[in-house]
Amino acid sequence: MTAPRFRADRRGGHRRRKIAAMDEIKFDPEAMGRLAGAVAFVCGGDHPVAVALKQASESGSERDIKKARSLFLKLKPGDRKAALTMLQD
Repeated sequence: MTAPRFRADRRGGHRRRKIAAMDEIKFDPEAMGRLAGAVAFVCGGDHPVAVALKQASESGSERDIKKARSLFLKLKPGDRKAALTMLQD
């Protein structure tokens, strides 16, 4: 098990908050379906990540899930954060 990653705050680093590494996030087919909708809204319905996520949610195969996950992690950080924020609401 690796040590948790922390980011210091702007006031000098006295407080620390834990940030989740994207490598620790697990993807299941149901979540991928919702994430596909969010990515399609943020990036467009024909974006390769949105298409891969939709295909992975429909098929559920390990190969499709792995491909969609790797493409999602390659998104711009702002787009990735926007899609994940949409899922929290």
